[in-house]
Amino acid sequence: MDALAGIRVFCAVAELRSFAAAAKRLGLSPAMASKHVMQLERRLSTRLLNRTSRRVGLTEAGALYFEQTRQMLDSLDEVEAVVSKATVIPHGTLKLSAPVWFANPLFVGLLADYRTRYPQVKLEIDLSGRLVNLIDEGFDLALRVTPSLAEGLIARPLATMPMLLVAAPDYLARAGRPRSLADVNGHALLKYALYPARTMNVEGPDGEETIVFDEVLSSGNETLLHLAALAGMGMAVLPEWLIAEDLARKRLEPVQPEWIRIEAPLFAVYPSRKYLSAKVRTFIDFVAADPRLKQASLGAKPATTPPISPAKRIRKKNA
Repeated sequence: MDALAGIRVFCAVAELRSFAAAAKRLGLSPAMASKHVMQLERRLSTRLLNRTSRRVGLTEAGALYFEQTRQMLDSLDEVEAVVSKATVIPHGTLKLSAPVWFANPLFVGLLADYRTRYPQVKLEIDLSGRLVNLIDEGFDLALRVTPSLAEGLIARPLATMPMLLVAAPDYLARAGRPRSLADVNGHALLKYALYPARTMNVEGPDGEETIVFDEVLSSGNETLLHLAALAGMGMAVLPEWLIAEDLARKRLEPVQPEWIRIEAPLFAVYPSRKYLSAKVRTFIDFVAADPRLKQASLGAKPATTPPISPAKRIRKKNA
């Protein structure tokens, strides 16, 4: 069997987690797709896929092989287009992971504009809030707002996402509206689970101050924290993208905004590859240039220290 065809079948199965779905995409029978992968595994003398009656998953060797061969196929497609003097048009499905709170009109507008420009790209977006494994789960790209990222990935900084400490007027009326940074101590905190500390170091008018909260709720889901803040359960650090309308309608109030304003970097994160496919490259460039992100960054000044110190080890690439 054709070795290149076997690689294409394997990558389709690895991406879709299904022989039947991969066969349908490639115009093959499921039996023929299975034969291609088995022949590839025999040639490599290693198992690439774990098969059960319900799912197909990558082995450790399969994950490594998938990362490298998917890069090779993307590059081959683009080289063939160049050689044939055809325009390299982004196409295919872009599988993307992003934070829960990206389910908002600003981001949806950005996606709609991208699709208008590149209509041959289909979008598959995961907003579950979990930290996905890009390679094992077949993601092309992740947008992550975090002060630290794992090693072994390429991260391109896109913008700074300002965040504010906010609370509902009902909560502030009941628990007391802070008139100074010292007054914030002891207030109920709705804590984002990935920030382990319940303290915050703030550069105040008289130097650095440490604020200690009373943690009453912890969750890795920003939507839940947002709703809990609206319900008056306590204070929460939330992205301005998420709470802009609440601030405008006075459903939430910023707490000591002249001092407590956190800047969290937004990264485009993708597996380490020598070449990026056209769909990934154009999406990253499109997001980086979008004025909505620039507007979100305007006026955000580093007036406070995030709960976690930014990692120094992440590789950054201005691709």
